[in-house]
Amino acid sequence: MAGILKKLFDGNKKQLNRLQGMVDQIESLEPDIEKLTDEQLKQKTEEFKTRYSNGESLDDLLVEAYAVVREASKRVLGMRPFPAQLMGAIVLHEGNISEMKTGEGKTLASTMPAYLNALAGEGVHIITVNEYLAERDSKEMGQLFEYLGLTVGLNTNGSTKEEKREAYLADITYGTNNEFGFDYLRDNMVLYKEQMVQRPLNFAIIDEVDSILIDEARTPLIISGSAQKSASLYTQANSFVTTLKREVDYTYDEKTKGTQLTEEGINKAEQYFNVENLFDLDHVTLTHHIGQALRAHVAMHRDTDYVVEDGEVVIVDQFTGRLMKGRRYSDGLHQAIEAKEGLKIQNESMTLASITFQNYFRMYKKLAGMTGTAKTEEEEFRAIYNMNVVAIPTNRPVAREDHPDKIYSTMNGKFTAVVEEIKERHKLGQPVLVGTVAVETSELISQLLKKAGIKHNVLNAKNHYREAEIIEQAGQKGAVTIATNMAGRGTDIKLGEGVKELGGLAVIGTERHESRRIDNQLRGRSGRQGDPGMSQFYLSMEDELMRRFGSDNLKSMMDKMGMDDSQPIINKFVSRAVESAQKRVEGNNYDARKNVLSYDDVLREQREIIYKQRFEVIDSEGNELREIIEKMIESSLQRVINTHTQDDDEDKWELQAIIEYVHGNLLEQEDLTISDLQGKEQEEMVQLILEKVRKRYDKKEQEISPEHIREFEKVILLRTVDTKWMDHIDQLDQLRQGIHLRAYGQNDPLREYQFEGFAMFESMIESIEDEVSRYIMKAQVRENMQRQAVAKNTQAVSGGGEEKAQKRKPYVKKETVGRNDPCPCGSGKKYKNCHGKNE
Repeated sequence: MAGILKKLFDGNKKQLNRLQGMVDQIESLEPDIEKLTDEQLKQKTEEFKTRYSNGESLDDLLVEAYAVVREASKRVLGMRPFPAQLMGAIVLHEGNISEMKTGEGKTLASTMPAYLNALAGEGVHIITVNEYLAERDSKEMGQLFEYLGLTVGLNTNGSTKEEKREAYLADITYGTNNEFGFDYLRDNMVLYKEQMVQRPLNFAIIDEVDSILIDEARTPLIISGSAQKSASLYTQANSFVTTLKREVDYTYDEKTKGTQLTEEGINKAEQYFNVENLFDLDHVTLTHHIGQALRAHVAMHRDTDYVVEDGEVVIVDQFTGRLMKGRRYSDGLHQAIEAKEGLKIQNESMTLASITFQNYFRMYKKLAGMTGTAKTEEEEFRAIYNMNVVAIPTNRPVAREDHPDKIYSTMNGKFTAVVEEIKERHKLGQPVLVGTVAVETSELISQLLKKAGIKHNVLNAKNHYREAEIIEQAGQKGAVTIATNMAGRGTDIKLGEGVKELGGLAVIGTERHESRRIDNQLRGRSGRQGDPGMSQFYLSMEDELMRRFGSDNLKSMMDKMGMDDSQPIINKFVSRAVESAQKRVEGNNYDARKNVLSYDDVLREQREIIYKQRFEVIDSEGNELREIIEKMIESSLQRVINTHTQDDDEDKWELQAIIEYVHGNLLEQEDLTISDLQGKEQEEMVQLILEKVRKRYDKKEQEISPEHIREFEKVILLRTVDTKWMDHIDQLDQLRQGIHLRAYGQNDPLREYQFEGFAMFESMIESIEDEVSRYIMKAQVRENMQRQAVAKNTQAVSGGGEEKAQKRKPYVKKETVGRNDPCPCGSGKKYKNCHGKNE
């Protein structure tokens, strides 16, 4: 083990030595660059662009470009990047992660690689965790870029399409991870090329990279529309679940938060819902609702996982403690919680487009990131994103004192001790930052401090502007701030006057987070730039992490020693046990993220094919689309003819069925007869029919102007592809939910998902070909045809508000409809080809 650590350490040391050599080269240029006038310094940008277009690489330009940005930073911002910041900046240009501690100036370090890569003219995206930081950095750092002749854009949730397009055309674009991801999805739902806002994805620098690529990796970005589903099944499932007993009717695994019905529970469900076999295919929906109701009751806790506000369930982000308004749990879990809480049940959403951050960011040509805490997740960054983590030394040595954990027997004892410590430090005027894991903990401590008469601020992250202001004030004399562990991330806590003499900022952790990285993030709030400070974690045997991972032995040891609530254990063995528990949870979480990615990779490959073809349709000019459509018609024909000519005996070929298909989908009655097909081989039949189809196509083209027929083709293709693709995503989603049951049959669920997902995709492609063939050949071409979005009023449900869609309502037959009449459900199909199929 020691050998591996030494190797890793030596690896980092070797990197730092290499970086130091480059920093020395940049430093050596300072005297010459200082002599340049403002005009000469600004002209350097054009010089670099010319040299790049003449064949020099960005690597060749790095040393000079960084020296120019450093000088411009001194003149414009009054800040001179330290050697450590130059090192971090080189790491970013190389497409790796620069681990720089809090207060070491990551924002300024990012300006150098952003400038250098912007010289290529393909755009650089700087991604932050919230819009406040994006706006702040684009204004502050924007002055530097604009001084050097580059353009800066800001991409926010409230921007119009025109503003977004302009922001993306800028050399450097600031914005949040959610906004960039949603723009990608929305761009692939547009009907006209001009409606797209993004350019091809070139280079992204992600601030707080661990938060975005690790903590949020399991949360896909989803654009959804609401599907009309009955609320009664949620209510019934909820009523049923309340009758179940733990360990008798269901089991719950606290480590994985998984629930499972026992045989007894399954029998109860079958009796309650009056069904013969709960796992019959006809009862998939019912089984799913029961599973979600059980999960809502057992694994989802009010005021920890969610809060109820104004009659609505609002999700609490498990990493930041923020209330995530406008975001909903998917797959019916949100509705199950609403039923549990006795609230009005909202419509379930249907996914129209989705992507995980993992797959979105892997589409960039080059990706880099910076954070104060990434080393613990280095393996994941390397395996999934092909990025190495380089730990950059601090500009000044860290002077913070990190005290060993204090462990109490009960939560009560722990919180009493926390309040006592805050009181003592507050008396001296030393600022205190109290970190909590959950919203309810911060509220509890707030109540205790109110009782003790201590004035304090609670950071519940209702808006980023207020959040930043509170965090900035947290280092003032006498300030007491309670915050969830990651709230205010990206904002520096600067010490007020006279605070250094009092020992700097005191950080108190009220429990360990399941990730060591987030504990380190909290500790790093104190002791920036060589300032003094301290950190102390208070734990109890009743904390979730301790409960989940073997605190029973420790608790009984404390009881045997006769330790009461006022006496903490301060023991290296216990602290090591906590750390190994955290490592196990981190391992579990990494496996879960890898698993999510493996499943999403199936969708990624399919999504890339569909989006690429969709763009080709939008971008096409001339006769390109007709060629594509003719291939689709040929493919459809081939399938139909092969299906009906499988018998070796030609007399048994079902020629009448082929004729009926052709009449119904491609040609008029008089265009093809059985005698035309008799005595021909399959391929001859295909070619004969295709020839007739081409003639009919030519006739359509003569009846109407070429631009109208081309627009008609685009309308048909886009509508068909979009409808089928959205249904396909929905089906894949449902397949994904139940696939784990295959493990009981000794099958690998992922492998099964890949096979079935591929089969479903093939089936969707066939369905697109059939439908496009039919509509192109049978639909009436109108001169005023317009492209229409299949889904209207969509909603971005994973990170901020957007639109809300109506899915076509289920059709309930109430009157006699002719088989050739339009179907009353509004699909545009004949009744016999839609809801009358099975009659």
